[in-house]
Amino acid sequence: MWKLLSKIITTGTVTEPAPALEADFQIVGENIRNAVHTLYGGRSLRIRHVDAGSTNGEEYELTALGNAYYDIERFGISFVASPRHADVLTVSGPVTRNMEHALRTAYEMMPEPRIVVALGDGAIDGGIWKGSYAVVGGVRDVIPVDIEIPGDPPSPFDVLRGLLSAIAAARS
Repeated sequence: MWKLLSKIITTGTVTEPAPALEADFQIVGENIRNAVHTLYGGRSLRIRHVDAGSTNGEEYELTALGNAYYDIERFGISFVASPRHADVLTVSGPVTRNMEHALRTAYEMMPEPRIVVALGDGAIDGGIWKGSYAVVGGVRDVIPVDIEIPGDPPSPFDVLRGLLSAIAAARS
């Protein structure tokens, strides 16, 4: 044990420098900031997320968007707890029978104009759960969807690009 402890003490801290963010991520983020500023008059874009029955892979990626590495708040994007304060509704997972009513309610509580994003393969068409007795289907089967972001789960960069596409479509 003393040998291991002395090895730890003499080695010191060994770390690698953090990888630089892709330039594309910064460009997409700046484009979102400009589009949000134009569309919403300078305030931030607020996202409400609903997990309609996912495996939580999509939620991990959304959480990553808020960490120090991606830090989407610098682009004027934030997550909110209430659909009444949201501009964008992201939905992950196939819509289960238990979540169908809650998803409709969240959608109806959002103010206009509202943007709905189906996040991941399960949200698009039910994914591997398609046809299950407990699944209603994809998000489009329950509420109108503006954009679909494929992937199982989609990466944080894919989510950001999808949000830019949704905002650009809402502006036109």
